[in-house]
Amino acid sequence: MADTATTASAAAASAANASTDAPPFQLGKPRFQQTSFFGRFRHFLDIIDPRTLFVTELWSAQKIKQAILHPDTNEKIFMPFRMSGYIPFGTPIVVGLLLPNQTLASTVFWQWLNQSHNACVNYANRNATKPSPASKFIQGYLGAVISAVSIAVGLNVLVQKANKFTPATRLLVQRFVPFPAVASANICNVVLMRYGELEEGIDVLDGDGNLVGSSKIAARHALLETALTRVVLPMPILVLPPIVMSMLEKTALLQARPRLLLPVQSLVCLAAFGLALPLAISLFPQMSEIETSQLEPEIAQATSSRTVVYNKGL
Repeated sequence: MADTATTASAAAASAANASTDAPPFQLGKPRFQQTSFFGRFRHFLDIIDPRTLFVTELWSAQKIKQAILHPDTNEKIFMPFRMSGYIPFGTPIVVGLLLPNQTLASTVFWQWLNQSHNACVNYANRNATKPSPASKFIQGYLGAVISAVSIAVGLNVLVQKANKFTPATRLLVQRFVPFPAVASANICNVVLMRYGELEEGIDVLDGDGNLVGSSKIAARHALLETALTRVVLPMPILVLPPIVMSMLEKTALLQARPRLLLPVQSLVCLAAFGLALPLAISLFPQMSEIETSQLEPEIAQATSSRTVVYNKGL
């Protein structure tokens, strides 16, 4: 742990002081070229920096490493698709999904944009112990978008045809339409984006971090756990804001100043997103543990450990 955190500390410092001639960041690799004297000179200037004597805690470096680097590849995750970017980049989409009086075109647009973002997040945070071809990404993307748009449009049509609803009730019900559409599409998104893991299996490791083998059963567990988090995630995000806004819209302040409705709704969505994301992804550990007796016989025979671990993905 200390070695990993020390490496992460150097990585964080290197990223903060990156210059135009520095190569792309790679975990465990020197920042400067070691094939030239000048590169080695600059490298060792970093190593002997006296400021490192005052570094006593490495948890901040570990936090940066875990937030930015993929645990399987040790490569940087593109900023909008990191979990730390989910809320800042996802909140505007949530606000769009919950806008009242949606037209067919706006419903299609916001569902498409939401699932496009989700597809990229799922792909960037997948279990990457096995290569995933671009065709799998395209297949998952199309499946998620088509399912989300179809369900959302279908539910909106049903609500519009429900003559028993008063206009106010119809508007309220329409605000809840995004949740079943997004929840079902999220399941399709995860399964289709990561279907290759079910076909080829994912790596499982013993307690010392040694590779034991590749397991399709562990892959099923990983996708099930991730899919459940994607169902829980939109619950507070898409259910709480409509309830809160239906109450706030009746206040004298917002009735007198209707221009404040969108900013207030944005803040409500941001608060709900900030609550929902850590709750959802905390349901299961990222490095999940499973007993070898539940896995393929060849996995159980390949290790003396009672349990193995695998990267569930986020």
